[in-house]
Amino acid sequence: MQLLQPFNRKRLSIKTMLQMSYLFIAVLMIIPAIYSISLFSRHTKRYDHIITNVSRANRLNQIVKFDISNEIWEIVAGKKTFEEGRQYQILTLIKSGISTMMESTESEKNIQLLEVANRAVNTLEKYVDMLGEQMAQNAPVSENEVILEEIRGVASLLYDILQDFIVSEIEVCAITNESIKQISLTFTRIQLLILLVILGVSVFTSIKVSLSIRNPIQDMETFSFSIASGQLNARIEQTHVPELEHLSENLNIMAEKIQGLIDENIKEQQNLQKAEMKTLQAQITPHFLYNTLDTIIWLAESERKEEIIEITKAFSNFFRISLSKGHEWIPIEQEIEHVKSYLTIQKIRYRDILDYEIIFDEKLANMKVLKLILQPLVENAIYHGIKNKRGRGRLLVTAKMQEDGSIYFSVEDNGIGFAPERLKAVLDELSDCGDPEKLKSIYGLYNVNKRLKLYYNDRVSLNISSEYGKGTNVFFVVPEKTPLE
Repeated sequence: MQLLQPFNRKRLSIKTMLQMSYLFIAVLMIIPAIYSISLFSRHTKRYDHIITNVSRANRLNQIVKFDISNEIWEIVAGKKTFEEGRQYQILTLIKSGISTMMESTESEKNIQLLEVANRAVNTLEKYVDMLGEQMAQNAPVSENEVILEEIRGVASLLYDILQDFIVSEIEVCAITNESIKQISLTFTRIQLLILLVILGVSVFTSIKVSLSIRNPIQDMETFSFSIASGQLNARIEQTHVPELEHLSENLNIMAEKIQGLIDENIKEQQNLQKAEMKTLQAQITPHFLYNTLDTIIWLAESERKEEIIEITKAFSNFFRISLSKGHEWIPIEQEIEHVKSYLTIQKIRYRDILDYEIIFDEKLANMKVLKLILQPLVENAIYHGIKNKRGRGRLLVTAKMQEDGSIYFSVEDNGIGFAPERLKAVLDELSDCGDPEKLKSIYGLYNVNKRLKLYYNDRVSLNISSEYGKGTNVFFVVPEKTPLE
């Protein structure tokens, strides 16, 4: 038995190295992020308080400038009694606003301005009380007017104080904004530094990991080449890299079993592909079943009995041929009948946009073809061609024998067609036979193409010709005799 000697030197666990590097990187990223969020949150809150204070001070200034003076003037002028006036409510509102601003401002200067403003409000309140006492004693209007002027003077002073407060808050706002800019700049520099450190750690870790596993992997690569070239007696000695121990062991087990499994795997793969095709084929049925049953219900509610009978017969015939007692190959006549049943149902559903014609060479009636090979093409033509264009659509299904004895099938529509770049992409996808989950827009085409290749041993595949805005022709040619004959 041929043994391939591995790289035997003991190495630190790859998992440990990666965990240490990941932890270091995580710490470098998380701590600055938390600090940044905290800092920005604090400055944002402060900025919000400043804007709120400026807005509130502006509203109070309007009250001071107009409401208090006008209210006192109306009382002095006799338009309302002292008791009817809103002077105390206005003063209370001003006091409340000043108190709220004092709680949220952080500037010592602004706090002092608000304290002065508060004393001015108290002075206003004293003058209002004096006015109330004079009016209760029926003092002359001239004396009341003197107090009115005093109130106006104090109100003007209060207005100026609040204006100074607004200007000061705006200055604080500018300072805060500049502070945020500086913090952002500093944090950006820190982040760049962190990125450089992370890059260095990543490079260092990459080199360490590479050095730890390079030789064992090279040994395993040599082993795999030996197996691939047919040297199934090759074996690899147990590696001393912890993460690769089970891998090397399993590779040896694989080599011991692979010869006996080759033929079995080929057979299982063929069966798997056929089962996959049956599954793909069955996935179309529920969607069509639900839509058809909905149509029957709609026709029943509309009391359209003849159409109910017609669609039910077509529906029954469609599923009878679909099942076909489990046979994969059916007479071409039945395949055409299957398509005709499908189109009968779709014609009732899309009577306003769908016309169709079937050209069938009767000489082909008893010849065999892979079942359910035309209906997905017809469905694709309706849903991706005809439904995407304006006006009525026309569908032509053709089955005829050619001069060389081969059989030509085509589904042609005058729908929207493929743009050149889209047609190229579709043909590339079909030729690659990619993952059906990624080919939903051409699901029917994919299904048919893969089944044709599988059952006709890659001798048959779909061909597509299309012109955007004019239509599409999907066709294929099969031999007269099936692979089973």
